[in-house]
Amino acid sequence: MVGIGRTCVLDVVKQVAFGFYLDAEELDTVLLPSKYAPDGLAVNDTIEVFLYLDSEDRPVATTQKPKACVGEFAYLQVVDNSSVGAFLDWGLDKDVLVPFAEQHRPMEVGKSYLVYLYIDRVDGRIVASSKIDRFLNDDSYHAYKPQQAVDLIIANSTELGYKAIVDHSHWGVLYKNEVYQRLSFGQSIKGFIKYIRPDRKIDLSLQRGREARDKNTQIILNYLQEQSGFAAVHDKSEPQLIAELFGMSKGSFKKAIGALYKQRIIRIEKNGIYLMDK
Repeated sequence: MVGIGRTCVLDVVKQVAFGFYLDAEELDTVLLPSKYAPDGLAVNDTIEVFLYLDSEDRPVATTQKPKACVGEFAYLQVVDNSSVGAFLDWGLDKDVLVPFAEQHRPMEVGKSYLVYLYIDRVDGRIVASSKIDRFLNDDSYHAYKPQQAVDLIIANSTELGYKAIVDHSHWGVLYKNEVYQRLSFGQSIKGFIKYIRPDRKIDLSLQRGREARDKNTQIILNYLQEQSGFAAVHDKSEPQLIAELFGMSKGSFKKAIGALYKQRIIRIEKNGIYLMDK
């Protein structure tokens, strides 16, 4: 779909001294300035561009890649403050504005913030907001299925774990006892739907069920091989010990050794687990 704040593929319809005009359908023709045009571009070619408004509110194209499009969240750095708000670097020569009214707290130059990009209804310009809660909805949660792959942005940490934005549209939670890697605020990462709770909250995982089990069994096997085939830990061991040794929850550990036991790869004794003789 062609529109302001989106990346699209357009036809080159005219060349002029200062650039190329592209057919942007309902937006009519838009200018791609010469400095953004690749060498060899010619009339009748197609080119992928991002559309936004110039300083005179005219649609214009660029081949620069924004860090986020309209309708998406991104973790962006403040490069300037002005009388109208803060300006963020979003990958284009023209910075994006966060009006004072859209700042969750006053923004400081040099710091980065999680923001949502949208089109201002008054002037049609692309702006950003750090008041992210009002841009997330819970209405279409039922469209997700367990094990479904999703895109996540880590938003903040809580006592439970990490709150993450799911597919730029919903809140979800990664529980800290199931996360065994470093996560940082604003980080984009792949994840999976684990469970949709009755209260419409979304539980997340960084691994698909079967993939997680396969990975965990391999971790345990590697450890056993490094320790001459024995680990002084079993399904009754303390969760902290299991986490320290294998970097996984007790529940995940029990499922993994259960799978290994069924395959007759290990045996489970009172003092620990043993790698079976070949």
